[in-house]
Amino acid sequence: MNTSRSKELFEKSRRRIPGGVNSPVRAFGSVGRTPLFIDHAKGSRITDVDGNTFLDYVCSWGPGILGHAHPTVIEAVRKACMDGLTYGAPTEKEWKLAELIHEAMGSVEKVRLVSSGTEAVMSAIRVARGYTGRDLILKFKGNYHGHSDGLLVKAGSAALTTAVPDSSGVPASYTQNTLVALYNNPDSVEELMEKYQNQVAAIIVEPVAANMGVVLPEKGFLEFLREITVRYDTLLIFDEVITGFRLGYGGAQEYFHVTPDLTTLGKIVGGGMPMAAYGGRADIMDQVSPVGSVYQAGTLSGNPIATTAGIVTLDILKAHPEYYGELERKTKRLAAAFEERSKKTGEAIWVNQIGSLLSAFFAPGPVRDYDSAANSDTKAYGEYFGRMLEQGIYVAPSQFEAMFVSVAHTDEEIEETCRAICG
Repeated sequence: MNTSRSKELFEKSRRRIPGGVNSPVRAFGSVGRTPLFIDHAKGSRITDVDGNTFLDYVCSWGPGILGHAHPTVIEAVRKACMDGLTYGAPTEKEWKLAELIHEAMGSVEKVRLVSSGTEAVMSAIRVARGYTGRDLILKFKGNYHGHSDGLLVKAGSAALTTAVPDSSGVPASYTQNTLVALYNNPDSVEELMEKYQNQVAAIIVEPVAANMGVVLPEKGFLEFLREITVRYDTLLIFDEVITGFRLGYGGAQEYFHVTPDLTTLGKIVGGGMPMAAYGGRADIMDQVSPVGSVYQAGTLSGNPIATTAGIVTLDILKAHPEYYGELERKTKRLAAAFEERSKKTGEAIWVNQIGSLLSAFFAPGPVRDYDSAANSDTKAYGEYFGRMLEQGIYVAPSQFEAMFVSVAHTDEEIEETCRAICG
């Protein structure tokens, strides 16, 4: 496979961009390769600058649920661009998108539109603190909530502890109000909530973890989080930046029948454009300025081009509820292929799958939390990544990311992928 143009662009980019990329996973460092530079994409496929075309299971890390360059979305965006790219003033489209989000997720009675998932989570945390008058936030080891200072943390030397920064440049004082519990471990939550009772503003969780690879909540775990937050008069925040509109039109909260107080959304809500949102109960969201005293602002929040893409994408998904069953069926077929390979080759492969999300861990399993995910054989994953790429299939360039399936993936393409998996 010729990738000379990608390599040339990577060298040029490294002169002006740290690491040559604008988001670390794109560097392909964990799979021992140089990144592909993409020229264009259509449907289920992406094409790089060297003319290589790949079946794409990254889908821009989730938003490409309809496939790339969906003609209805593209045409609507093209028309919207003719009216101007940004106004810094209210538009009817902001209300329309907010109404669609509320219709899909009844718990989101009021919503603010922002430009990224990181911004959405950062703002939701501020609202939770403003509403409760408390400072502490409880998150889970291995759950990722964007790169804001207070949440970019690890568990430290012990599992149950206040957090220490997971990045240079983050003062320890920024994370002293962040507690870290263990995903799928109610006892770790119970211990922290008892120790810091009347101090925790919110528990924030990825209802399905998707940033240590896909890790599903065990039976009763989300229900437990709802119960304990009610017990301690603490807010429950679902970070649905990935699961929102992907597990189902109503997100993870509809899928698991657990209602949070606040929800953060991203990816699909912008239809491929830079867009995210946070929202929840009206009495909580009314703490946000100009109604309340919690400040949040953004010139590009509710951008008319991004809201156009979001509205059209959600309208299409709303009109086609059958898409979700099709996505589940196709993703289960991919999961079965990994299991077939494991039986055939004797490789230790553990598959976690839900809806259109999947991760194949090169580990004996079960993978139920950060520590078991971290036991994966990343070298074996890198070899798998290379094999798939050589066969024209583009998967996540990291063991600890998800595989995404789109409506555009045909049954024939799924079977082609299964053959490549099985080797």
